[in-house]
Amino acid sequence: MYRSSDEKQLLSIGEAAQKLGVSLQTLRRWDKSGALPSVRAQTGGNRYYRRHFIESFIRSTSMRLFHEALAWASAPIGQEPDSEVYCQNSGVFQARVSRMELLLMRTPGLEELYSIITSTAGEIGNNSFDHNLVNWPDIPGIYFGFDLDQRYIVLADRGQGILTTLKRVRPELTSDEEALRLAFTETISGRAPERRGNGLKYVRNNVMKYPLNLLFESGGAELSLSQGETDLNIIESGQAIRGCLVLITF
Repeated sequence: MYRSSDEKQLLSIGEAAQKLGVSLQTLRRWDKSGALPSVRAQTGGNRYYRRHFIESFIRSTSMRLFHEALAWASAPIGQEPDSEVYCQNSGVFQARVSRMELLLMRTPGLEELYSIITSTAGEIGNNSFDHNLVNWPDIPGIYFGFDLDQRYIVLADRGQGILTTLKRVRPELTSDEEALRLAFTETISGRAPERRGNGLKYVRNNVMKYPLNLLFESGGAELSLSQGETDLNIIESGQAIRGCLVLITF
């Protein structure tokens, strides 16, 4: 709660949203999840944000979409993302992937890479839909955003995650780390829903061969991979992702 003497150091929710380039809905969701907490007026209960905190947040958050997707994928209770990044079904996702491909084609320096970037992101998003089908735990669909100036793509879902999927065919799996390694290294089967892992091997091959970087989180595990690397770097992430969170940079 703030005092009247603090007013010059505070921004209204509208001013903060404009500076951050996000909607009021997104800012309220960040407040609720704790990703970017507000302060409240003594009377009226209106949300305000400390100016220096917003400015620090902007400086440290060049990948705004990634931080938004992270907050969404790790929130205890799911809400639909903003419409500009929410693909509620595979048809919407395919349309937006096609739009992204057209933009990539027009981006200088990506003439030889745009199709690889598109197919890599498309495979990850399609796997989310194929894997969860009608079994979404709370919010169906995926978060899909990209910033071609910053050269990154973000995908996230609040689905069942890699471990739950693969335990159907490999019940001996006991950790998210084991499940991620299996998904990216072994061919499991061509039947749904476990074919998701096979698609991730295609993703791995693309990242190893082309100038891409991949961050893939599921449950409490995190995998990172870059061009030319043969070993998968898989660690305990220290945070709980409801389904999957993916960052592709190029």
